[in-house]
Amino acid sequence: MSVYIKTSTEDVDWERVAWLLKSFGLSGFDANTQEKVFKNSYATAFVYDDEKIIGVGRALSDGICQAAIYNIALDEEYHGKQIGRAIIENLLDQVKGCNVILYTHPQTVAMYEKFGFRRMKTGMAIYQADHLEFMEQMGFLLPEKHRFKDNEFEMDI
Repeated sequence: MSVYIKTSTEDVDWERVAWLLKSFGLSGFDANTQEKVFKNSYATAFVYDDEKIIGVGRALSDGICQAAIYNIALDEEYHGKQIGRAIIENLLDQVKGCNVILYTHPQTVAMYEKFGFRRMKTGMAIYQADHLEFMEQMGFLLPEKHRFKDNEFEMDI
């Protein structure tokens, strides 16, 4: 096993990237769309075992003060080997000095807390209609008009 990370979007097997993201329910976009998505990102990380892509991740950023990490996926065969950690650390290095938000599955929250990420109370999102139901079913969204009782600024609507 010869595992390494590449940050360039040149000569990437976009079919494999699309497959990895789809297999984890992170995106249903085809290879051509994934190529555009990753090439339009500020930071990218592609993990290879020899010539095969086994993991991916990307970040959006202004490169100065704000960044967001998306689309972290690692082939299940490689879980538990600290490779996912390497993807996150690589992306964090690429956006060093920025405040970073992370978009993740509800079941991986505890893992990201180990990196120092903290849950936010005020994050908000708007989803396209064709994606909204999926996001609700996966547990990404609080119930509509949910309010936290300990926030004096939240009012009944």
